[in-house]
Amino acid sequence: MMIKSVRAYRWLLLLTAFVSGMATLAVETCTKRLIASFFSSSNVVWAGVIGMTLLYLMVGYFLGGRLIDRWPSPLLGYSLTAWAAMGVGAMPALSLPILRFAIEALQELNLGTTLIASFAVAILFFVPVTLLGCIVPCLVRLSVQKVISAGQVTGALYALSTVGGLAGVFGTTLYLIPSFGTPATFSLNAIALMITALVALGFTSGWRALKYVAPAAVLLAVVIPYNLRQPLKPPLEGTTLVYEAETPYNYIQVDGLPDGTRYLLINESLAVHSIYNPNRLETYGSWDYFVVAPFFNAVPYKPERIQKMALVGLAAGTVARQYTAAFGPVPIDGIEIDPGIVEAGRRYFDMTIPNLNVIVEDGRFALRRLGGGYQVIGIDAYRPPYIPWQLTTVEFFEEVQTHLAPDGVVVINVGRTDTDRRLVEALTATMLQVFPSVHTLDVPLTFNSVLVATNQPTDDKNLALNTLWLSKNQDLQPFLKSVLEEGVSSLKPTVASQMVFTDDHAPVELIADSIVLGFALEKDRGIPLPVATPTAAPSAP
Repeated sequence: MMIKSVRAYRWLLLLTAFVSGMATLAVETCTKRLIASFFSSSNVVWAGVIGMTLLYLMVGYFLGGRLIDRWPSPLLGYSLTAWAAMGVGAMPALSLPILRFAIEALQELNLGTTLIASFAVAILFFVPVTLLGCIVPCLVRLSVQKVISAGQVTGALYALSTVGGLAGVFGTTLYLIPSFGTPATFSLNAIALMITALVALGFTSGWRALKYVAPAAVLLAVVIPYNLRQPLKPPLEGTTLVYEAETPYNYIQVDGLPDGTRYLLINESLAVHSIYNPNRLETYGSWDYFVVAPFFNAVPYKPERIQKMALVGLAAGTVARQYTAAFGPVPIDGIEIDPGIVEAGRRYFDMTIPNLNVIVEDGRFALRRLGGGYQVIGIDAYRPPYIPWQLTTVEFFEEVQTHLAPDGVVVINVGRTDTDRRLVEALTATMLQVFPSVHTLDVPLTFNSVLVATNQPTDDKNLALNTLWLSKNQDLQPFLKSVLEEGVSSLKPTVASQMVFTDDHAPVELIADSIVLGFALEKDRGIPLPVATPTAAPSAP
């Protein structure tokens, strides 16, 4: 071992502990983002990534300790660091094609193929994280010269590794991914690991030792440019990619058609979150049905009674645009947690109407700070698997009610299948704990229901009566007239389950995931599925 300076040697050990800790948490965060871009960012996905990380680190700790006890040399420890760098750098290049294949299988609801592809990604994740787990036990063994100082040395190395982990998780989430993207963030951490390994090997073992890691360095130099050239995801079939970006919250994609139609997709792209066409208000989706909500009030309900509305889950402004067209420039407070989605809405969905006040905050927190007197509060945040449980509970709807006018209504969009309405019925039961009436509309040729809760006791018949009364108005906005007529034909009996969501117990995500899983199993058994309308991008429940 060629150690020219004991002080420099110790600093190298501490630096390696910091960089390996940083890379470990960065890889965990990037892997979660990588998988979320294809399979959602649900708690189940996040738990899977955390669980895999802990399992693979455990294996690495064990192997690293055994190996360094058998061959106690810096050559081993820093060679493992270099090969860990190679594994980290190769993750996007190897896993992205598999993930794209998996999401195609999922979109076709081929569950078996999806599970096989997911397992393959888990195996790929095993190599870099296990190698990263080997590093700190090696550093501990190389640092300890006297038993009397073993605790102090070990504590210092693990402390530096933890500090590096903090830098990795916050730096990756808040800066690297939004600035450079997920594949590039993998590459940057791989470069940091490789540089550390090469410098340490040159210092401790001489440059001749580089022959042990030269293949890893060469391979890394090949895969990093490949990573940087790869788009994260292809556009929907039949569309072209207009825009993509990564934010601290989501992977955002805007796909377009030749006629100017644009679709906002988030992460795994199983659901469309906003639709825009410069020449048409109709989306033929659940957004259209939001405008019928106030007409469940008693007859006659005039459109000019809409003076103020709020939207929790603004996305790219589809509902805000439709309300403005139907009711005029009424003040709209639109709440959206992701500033990247707001930017995409303004750039590609014409979300520039002057009556829209955009609030970039968490929905429940922002709603608490708003005033009252809203005729309509729309909540468009329930697209599985993206269902924030805190926006589904009795306590949340009690807060919503305090912001409504006496004739105010709450309208929500809920996913379902033809055979599984558990989420719709549970949210109906939850809203009935707060509001006297809840009405149900099934959006044709989709897997969505729209629920409307009214602040006063109301009847389903009111919608038909208001539609008939308004049809006599020659000045009625054509879009509003057509959607009212469709709404009347889409009414379904309101059914409530025994499950009520509260802040203490809201298993929303488990229900949503089981609905999607059951839907996929039905497809595998050959049960026929509804056909999506050709004017709207396909979406899963």
